[in-house]
Amino acid sequence: MSTPARTILRTESKLFLREPGSLFWIVAFPTLLVVILGSIPSFRDHSKDLGGARVIDLYIPISILLSAIMASIQSMPGVLAGYREQRVLRRVATTPARPAHLLAAQYVLHGAAVAMSAVLVLVVGRVVFDVRLPGSVGPYVLVLALALLACLAIGGVVGGLAPTARISSAIGTVVFFPMMFTAGLWAPVQTMPHGLRTVVELTPGGAAARGMDQAALGHWPAAQFLLVLVAWAVVAAGAAARYFRWE
Repeated sequence: MSTPARTILRTESKLFLREPGSLFWIVAFPTLLVVILGSIPSFRDHSKDLGGARVIDLYIPISILLSAIMASIQSMPGVLAGYREQRVLRRVATTPARPAHLLAAQYVLHGAAVAMSAVLVLVVGRVVFDVRLPGSVGPYVLVLALALLACLAIGGVVGGLAPTARISSAIGTVVFFPMMFTAGLWAPVQTMPHGLRTVVELTPGGAAARGMDQAALGHWPAAQFLLVLVAWAVVAAGAAARYFRWE
């Protein structure tokens, strides 16, 4: 890593840590959601409709995906749009650093926050509610990484097009709620009617939720879910690069 890139990353890290609101929603809130849902007695009972699983078991990957969506759609685009509005990107371009270094720093920081949230959710789920750790750790991490890349790429499109932080927040909210729904926040994907589930599994949230659930049970995720995530990541990343405006 070059010196300008390290400098930008160090500076952005300090600024990121000064935003307790963002850190709460990305790192703490998903775990808090697990605690709230796990406190419902019926959610800790095994269900025949879920193949013997418990509702709280299904909400572990959903809560992790919620963290990725929070970071990618709600937090990061506002930062990028704010820098554009304040002409920070333009000023950075006059230094040895480059705007791309700043963007990379945002991806790294938000990705690290999601990773911390995932570990916290898994630990609390295991210790407090006896949720089994993923049976296939490698595939589980792979699906999460692909889901995070897809979400960050979608967030890059939002942050790249929005001229101001306020508009970025408005666009992000419009995108945020459908992504939460498809990730299974209101109803786990497995419990959705067949037709709706088929459609939802074509979205990054739905594909990730199903893939992570399969990996948690010790299976290799179905190829269709991995392909959906890769397709979303590639297409959204291409759109973000194509339409991103530095000024």
